[in-house]
Amino acid sequence: MTMGSVRPEAQGRLAGALRPPRLSFYVLGQLLGPVAMLTFLLTSVIWLVNILPLLDLVINRGQSAPTFLYLILLLLPTLLMIIMPIAFFFATLFTLHRLSGESELVAMAAAGYSLRQLAMPVLAAAAIMMAFTYLCALWLMPAGQRALRDKVLDIRADMAGALLNEGDFNTPALGLTVFIRQLGSGGEIKGILVHDNRDRNRPVTYLAEKGILAQTPMGTRLIMLDGTVEASAQGGKQLSVLNFKSYTVNLDQFAGPTRNTLRKIQERYLGELFWPSETQGVTERIRNQFFAEAHNRLSQPLYAIAFGLIALAAVVRGRRQRGSIALRLTMASFAAAGLRIAGYGIMGLAQRHPAVTAVFYLLPLLGAAGAIAVMAGYSPSSILARRQMQAAT
Repeated sequence: MTMGSVRPEAQGRLAGALRPPRLSFYVLGQLLGPVAMLTFLLTSVIWLVNILPLLDLVINRGQSAPTFLYLILLLLPTLLMIIMPIAFFFATLFTLHRLSGESELVAMAAAGYSLRQLAMPVLAAAAIMMAFTYLCALWLMPAGQRALRDKVLDIRADMAGALLNEGDFNTPALGLTVFIRQLGSGGEIKGILVHDNRDRNRPVTYLAEKGILAQTPMGTRLIMLDGTVEASAQGGKQLSVLNFKSYTVNLDQFAGPTRNTLRKIQERYLGELFWPSETQGVTERIRNQFFAEAHNRLSQPLYAIAFGLIALAAVVRGRRQRGSIALRLTMASFAAAGLRIAGYGIMGLAQRHPAVTAVFYLLPLLGAAGAIAVMAGYSPSSILARRQMQAAT
């Protein structure tokens, strides 16, 4: 379907108008609904896969449901940054194809609604997607990744949360097994077993009738009362037993790794990628990785414009036969997928050669330029058809 130009009288009315025509708002509304729905569906599917490690962590560490919800919400910006441009492309392709199939685009063209005017709501929707993608890439994603990492480290270091599961054999750390028979309402513990098998040649077992888990300025301490310490040596051939009235175990020694002051790439804001403040630990290779990641984030939202124009070109240019439309939609999907895969593919090369970062911006610009060329009548099929006509004449 080829949309004609605007009639002369319509051009005069549009020139004096201070806002887009109502049809543009209609098309924009038709676009945003499927974009939101497809973004939600794709995010939900990928979200479920990514939250499984967090679910295992929360369950094993005895964390609450609100904590789990907080953790999975922190993952959203990272997923949305990747999903939104892709969801926008398929939603735009679906919406424009539906409008074409229901002859609404034909009616709009008959009313003087030009191809350029149709591109305006598509580009407006792309601009909205770009704004949200930039928001996620430049602020929400690094903020969420920082909060997620800090919270995970807190959970792994929270030995109290790992031990407050009565009646279960808990393994808060590799080589450590803890069993609590009963946990009282006042925080007292009855029936304690702690088996430390980190040194397989000298395993130690702590047994106590009762105790208490205390948070002190020095860290988490398990104070056991009226119990024994059983230490074996020589592969279990030698066993020593020590009775005690009170014995304190430092649980911080079993905690997870301490915080690393060097932030990961995804946890850094744009300024920290271009100009890292650390004076130690940031090698030239790491600086190149930061530099490539910064340009990758700046270029990702640009794919929304390229994808919108590719979808528009696939629907409005060409014959309306069912086979022809299916072929154009398939080719548009392959073109969009090829652009995005190429963007991911050059990431490794850009980390080794900083000059390659220019390709991050070149790819979406080439995609947009190619779509504009197709809409202007310079697609391979259009050029071939013109040559055949010229040869026939």
